[in-house]
Amino acid sequence: MPDLAIRCRGLVKRYPPAVTAVDGLDLEVARGECFGLLGPNGAGKTTTVEILEGLLAPSGGEVEVLGRRWGEDAAGLRERIGLTLQETHLYEKLTARELVQLFRALYRRGRDVDEVLRMVSLEEKASSWYERLSGGQKQRLAVAVALVGDPELLFLDEPTTGLDPQSRRQLWDVVTELKRRGKTVLLTTHYMDEAERLCDRVAIVDHGKVIALGTPRALVAAHVGQEIVEFQLDGAADGDEAAFAALPAVQAVRRVAGGWQLVTDQVHLAIPALLGSLTARGQAAVALSTHRATLEDVFVTLTGRRLRD
Repeated sequence: MPDLAIRCRGLVKRYPPAVTAVDGLDLEVARGECFGLLGPNGAGKTTTVEILEGLLAPSGGEVEVLGRRWGEDAAGLRERIGLTLQETHLYEKLTARELVQLFRALYRRGRDVDEVLRMVSLEEKASSWYERLSGGQKQRLAVAVALVGDPELLFLDEPTTGLDPQSRRQLWDVVTELKRRGKTVLLTTHYMDEAERLCDRVAIVDHGKVIALGTPRALVAAHVGQEIVEFQLDGAADGDEAAFAALPAVQAVRRVAGGWQLVTDQVHLAIPALLGSLTARGQAAVALSTHRATLEDVFVTLTGRRLRD
């Protein structure tokens, strides 16, 4: 058995009278990996993470974090983990340095405050009040607070939601550095490029269950294919799914909002065949694009929905 940072078996969380947020979820995260939990709002990601963080009690199942259970050694576990929530609100009249110092005082061991501020590119804002920081700077400060105890395991719950591209990439650099140092990171995100860039493995969660698990590349190869051709038809013309499926090199066909998608591993054959078929039926494509298959396409294939639906 690999050395695990997280192990849960049959995890269940119910809310009366009839809501099951997590429904028998199994999960293993190895030490030293960046693991992504992906899924739409309401899929059970945040509930799962809050149970793993010790913030919620499960309704059923087994949970081990860093080899221990929350009911046995909660204080010890809190010394060894760091976390950022979806929303963090800190004291507005304290400076960035004072806030990191405040949280550093909660740990017997930890990192130098100024070193942590440098890690999240906030050294120039160390003397600025929290209320005067931008949204991206506040988010990076929340990560600094999570890092100051030098955690073995870091939970990041949608850390880049709402951030500008530069702030997102600065946080990506932080996660990359943590991976280089051998830390374990559990990340939830709505951004597929983020998951593909940072995560060694991902689990796609829907309706409280893991419906796919593996490396981003392996999931794409197993569930989708290499290329996606997406197109819309002119006017009120309706597409013929059977005809599209019979085209050369087309592996799968699905309707999407406003149009169609073809899955293919030979786009140079599929597109001419598609255009020829449409012309023969007196139809035209008013929009046509191609892209390499992504985790977003995996989610659509498995659930029939886009990740943000």
